[in-house]
Amino acid sequence: MKMISDRDAAGSPPTSASVLLVGKESVGKSALARALGHGNATSQNFRGTTVVCESYEAGGYTLVDAPGILRASDSETTRLALDALQGADRVLLVVQATHLDEDLDDLLPLVAGHRAVVAVTFWDRVEDHNPAREVLTRLSLSLGVPVIPVDARSASEDVARSLIDALADPGVVEHTSAPVRAGWRIEPRRTLLEYRLLGPVLASLLLLGPAVLAVLSANAVAGWLEALVEWLTGPASEPIAAWPAPLSDVLAGDYGFITMGPLLFVWAVPTVTVYALVNAAYKASGLVDRIGTALHPLLRPVGLHGRDVTRVMMGFGCNVPAVISTRSCAGCTRPTTVGAIAFGSACSYQLGATLAVFAATGRSGLIVPYLVILVLATLVYARLTSPAIARSPLNALVVEQRTFLARPAMGAVWREASGTVREFFQKALPIFFGIALVASLLAWAGALELAARELGPVMTLFNLPADSALPAILASVRKDGLLLLAEQGTVESMTAVQTLAAVFLAGLLLPCLVTAFTVARELGTRFALAMVVKQALAAVVVTLAVAWGGALVTEVV
Repeated sequence: MKMISDRDAAGSPPTSASVLLVGKESVGKSALARALGHGNATSQNFRGTTVVCESYEAGGYTLVDAPGILRASDSETTRLALDALQGADRVLLVVQATHLDEDLDDLLPLVAGHRAVVAVTFWDRVEDHNPAREVLTRLSLSLGVPVIPVDARSASEDVARSLIDALADPGVVEHTSAPVRAGWRIEPRRTLLEYRLLGPVLASLLLLGPAVLAVLSANAVAGWLEALVEWLTGPASEPIAAWPAPLSDVLAGDYGFITMGPLLFVWAVPTVTVYALVNAAYKASGLVDRIGTALHPLLRPVGLHGRDVTRVMMGFGCNVPAVISTRSCAGCTRPTTVGAIAFGSACSYQLGATLAVFAATGRSGLIVPYLVILVLATLVYARLTSPAIARSPLNALVVEQRTFLARPAMGAVWREASGTVREFFQKALPIFFGIALVASLLAWAGALELAARELGPVMTLFNLPADSALPAILASVRKDGLLLLAEQGTVESMTAVQTLAAVFLAGLLLPCLVTAFTVARELGTRFALAMVVKQALAAVVVTLAVAWGGALVTEVV
């Protein structure tokens, strides 16, 4: 690592100076970055590395929020980002006041040799201790770097100004452990979530309850809006349908902008918004960390962290913000989490279409085996695709059972939720309209019908009728393409087992194109292509098992 012994003169920061925020997960690092930035975050790989960071502009600096350190392996991700810093750049080391000695001992070796300022968050938890302020003063003198106390949840303008001013004249970290010991360690109060047997059960209920509520409430709003939107867009689409092709197909065809665009807002936006608010409240209160810690022992063997399941559940609203939210995953589990979202998170389109298909067959009860098989298949898929380091018990948690619970501040909830919704509009919508254009042109050219005819015979391998080929193709573009399975003739020709198998094949064979493009933007095209191949193979295996295994069980029974 490059050692730096000189300092910039105090004053204005050099052009394009970056400040890399380094800290453990759940210490308020991202909240502090947002509070200082006062603006929209941009996401990109940091200076040619594989590290995806969010950045904000503040005080003439670019604040780069590196992924939080949650597991031991994340330290290597942080090292990659630190190695990309130039001599004129700075580090803002974020540590938690309640675990000051521990955090400094763990993180100082990472930033040794770099110019840095130390921000001590959760200061409100220790400021009543008489020696606390004195400890920070002595620590700053011994470290040779500014040490600023801050409550990241509600950072004041004065504190923000103090941090920016300190970054103009940082010190060089020359210690690899805390030279002055605080001597205190304040643990959060124990809750029912920390009990070995009861904790995972309660965590699952806390996780699933709001998820179900979010989907039901968002779908209720969407169901009310759909009729209104159709009433408004119907008169506009009818005359356009008479325009020359392919313009009429692009605007008012089955995949047209006017036909499909409003439905995206009707069904996706309410679900994304409700999910974003619930998830933000959980994060702001610290509850998401407690839930993750309770579930971690059950999920580590399959290569996931307990907190990752929150993001997978978020995908039941919309896969796009769920994939984007994985930026704060542990480095070793992010690829597995993204794969689990694309494979097993039945978004509001897919889940709604699945329920409609089951209802059309008069077999609504199939939703129970569907969800059970989906969960089990996703866990197996995660286990088979996860790296060994993610499953290793040696890759220990570094923040286990240390998150404080607090009443969520409405400002923090709104900032978090609005950021998720903004990401959806900025990244999902352009991709959606691009896909609608391509799908409209393919439908106009007859390519979709041709593909369905050619693939019809292949459906016999899955014990399915040829009519199920087109829904499988269209569901790869948009998950509500599943609804074609509910058409008369198709639905009537299938048994309960065939219906279940057809839904799995159409729903799991490929991630919808919006999700696939989002994954490519987040983790690279090569990763996205590999993920698509793995998912297709897994979907084929699951469908074969359901189709032929279910038929065998039915015969025996």
